[in-house]
Amino acid sequence: MTTSVPEKLSVTVDKPIPLEFDMAHLCCFDNNPLPPDQYSSDLEACLSAAVRDGAQALINQVLTTLPLKSTSDGIYAELPEPVTSLPREKPVPKEREPTKWELFAKKKGIKAKQRDGKLVYDEETGEWVPKWGYKGKNKDVENQWLVEVDEKREAQGKEGDERTLSREERKRRIKLNERQHKKNERRDAAAGKLKR
Repeated sequence: MTTSVPEKLSVTVDKPIPLEFDMAHLCCFDNNPLPPDQYSSDLEACLSAAVRDGAQALINQVLTTLPLKSTSDGIYAELPEPVTSLPREKPVPKEREPTKWELFAKKKGIKAKQRDGKLVYDEETGEWVPKWGYKGKNKDVENQWLVEVDEKREAQGKEGDERTLSREERKRRIKLNERQHKKNERRDAAAGKLKR
C-alpha cells in the first residue's frame, strides 16, 4: 500500500494583471480572467486554483507589507485604514428629536444628574434590594409598625392612616406619570405627521 505525498505548491503567485488588496478588510481582488480551456473541462479545479492563489497572495501581503506586533498571546498584524468602502446593511439612523424635557433642560442649563443605580443595600436583611417596585425599599414605610404623622396634614384637618395615605400618594403619582407619558406620545405622533 503506497501513500501519495501531495505536491508542494509555490508560495509566490504570478498573475498577468496584478492583484488588488484591501488589507483593512483582508480582501484580495483578482481581475484576471480564468483560462477558458481549464474552466470548460474542470470548473471546480479551476476555481479552487484561483481561490488558492488569491489566499496565498493575501497571506504573502500580510507577512511582507504589514507591521507585525509580538505579544505573549501571539503575533498580530496591524491593519491599515480601509480602501474599499463597504455599503451599510441598514440606513444611517435619523437623529432623535429632543424631548420636551430635554429642550427645557437645555434652555435652563440643567445638567443630567449622575445615575446611582436601581439597587440599594438593606442593612436589616443584608441584601441588595430595588429602590422602587416589587419588594422595593420605598415600601418599607407602609410595613412599619410605627409611622410618623405629617404635622402639616394634621394642621389642615386631613387625618387618616398614614400607611394608606402614602400608598394612595404613590398610586396618584403613577397615574400622573402615565398621563404625562401618553400626552408626550400624542405630541410626538402629531409632530411626526406634520413633518411628512
